[in-house]
Amino acid sequence: MADEDFTTADSGASNTYPIQCSALRKNGLVMIKGNPCKIVEMSTSKTGKHGHAKVHLVGIHLFTQKKFEDICPSTHNMDVPNVTRRDYQVCDLDAEGFLALMDDNGDTREDLKVPDNEVGKDIRKRFSNGETFMVSVLKALKDEEVVGTKVLTS
Repeated sequence: MADEDFTTADSGASNTYPIQCSALRKNGLVMIKGNPCKIVEMSTSKTGKHGHAKVHLVGIHLFTQKKFEDICPSTHNMDVPNVTRRDYQVCDLDAEGFLALMDDNGDTREDLKVPDNEVGKDIRKRFSNGETFMVSVLKALKDEEVVGTKVLTS
């Protein structure tokens, strides 16, 4: 009993929750092969002689934009990721590409990098122009990434 380590723990909340495959909808979220995806295509085949109708899902990864496909019986459960979106005001952008962000409570964080995509280009342009703006941060599973910008209105 003495060699157990209890120094780290999480809140106990799950990163995913189950939902019946037939209840999934286009533009919804689903885990495909362990990846959090947005459903972009969905089709259902008829029941065959072995019983279950099959649902063919095509999803785009939330962060990498890679395409994933899966086929699941309509009566089986699939996992749906718990996704949260938070807005932060951009305070600073350092030389290594890390953002200094502040939330509504005044708490700051400096652990997110500017993404290497169009959103990242927009952030760099707005910051170099001296604009005051917010970024939206999407969190799914253990991954977090800046996914959008918006002008800060008073």
